[in-house]
Amino acid sequence: MFRNGFSGFMAHMPPVTKNLIIINVIVWAVEAIFPKFGNTIINVLGLHLLGAHQFNPIQLITYMFVHASRNPWHLLFNMFSLWMFGSILERIWGSRRYFIFYFVCGIGAAVVQEIVWLSTWMHDYTSGIAKMNGITFEHARQIIDEAVKTHDVSFTNAIASFKNSFVTIGASGAVYGLLLGYACVFPNQPLYLFFIPVPIKAKYMMIGYGLIEFFLGFNGGDTIAHFAHLGGMLFGLIFILYWRKKGTLRGSSFY
Repeated sequence: MFRNGFSGFMAHMPPVTKNLIIINVIVWAVEAIFPKFGNTIINVLGLHLLGAHQFNPIQLITYMFVHASRNPWHLLFNMFSLWMFGSILERIWGSRRYFIFYFVCGIGAAVVQEIVWLSTWMHDYTSGIAKMNGITFEHARQIIDEAVKTHDVSFTNAIASFKNSFVTIGASGAVYGLLLGYACVFPNQPLYLFFIPVPIKAKYMMIGYGLIEFFLGFNGGDTIAHFAHLGGMLFGLIFILYWRKKGTLRGSSFY
């Protein structure tokens, strides 16, 4: 009965949403079953800093299908949100339009993350050198500038290793774009946060999510790509405003 029910559930899911979930789950399962190969998947498919040896332009797409095997909650949250909001938007917009929206949000999230990395990596590296050696930031910057002038090989290798340490994975950027899309199509639809039995209108929930991500992006100090989430929302908003202007926000025709 469970098998028949699950098959029926998958059969009624729109095709793009269904296939996105299947691919994400398969990649995660391979990582979990074969941990060493899982590390290779992250290194090859995860999004790396532009200019790093491990960066590849295709990673702007492939990173969306990779989730850390040690953190199943990341995958579960993204796939639940993809099913919950993506299924509805795909039925409203049509599969082609929805497909484009999803990947533009995901790629946009990657582009924003790259911009943030490129703007901050040298500051982060200098701060790390200063802290490690108990010196001021300015002193550390002088040491780095001298190493650059003299083409210090050890410094070059250290920089290369540091650049390769930047990696982002997960469908969260694209999913945040879907959350924004849903809130724009159904702004007054009541939603519930986990463990909070109080309904919140979709438009207010998305404003709250955006503000939280913005605040944590500047002050969080964690390993979550908050600016990638904001990037997904930003690129999604561009599409939403364009479709709203054309009067096709709730329609299934792409043009």
